[in-house]
Amino acid sequence: MQTDPFETLADPTRRRIIAALRNGEQPVNDIVEVAGVHQSGVSRHLRILHEAGFVTVRPDGQRRLYALKPEPFQELEAWLAGYRKLWEVRLDRFGAALEKRQQSKEPKA
Repeated sequence: MQTDPFETLADPTRRRIIAALRNGEQPVNDIVEVAGVHQSGVSRHLRILHEAGFVTVRPDGQRRLYALKPEPFQELEAWLAGYRKLWEVRLDRFGAALEKRQQSKEPKA
């Protein structure tokens, strides 16, 4: 099932789960503490993230360990790269305008 990565990441609970997994592989109970949602809710969001390709799951005895997959984030980074130049140009103009304003306010000796 192919889903839009932005739709997947639009949910704040899923973003908190992803943030928790940035530190490495974790069991559901550890993610529950960070996400601030009941275990059943975290499990549902982990299933969605897994189906969308954002996380892997690895059985470890009775536990399931979840980890981030780099590929979807690399795809998002590639998509954002197309917009980075637009932002950089605007930020460069903004920086130049600030510098010019700063220089015009400096007292002349």
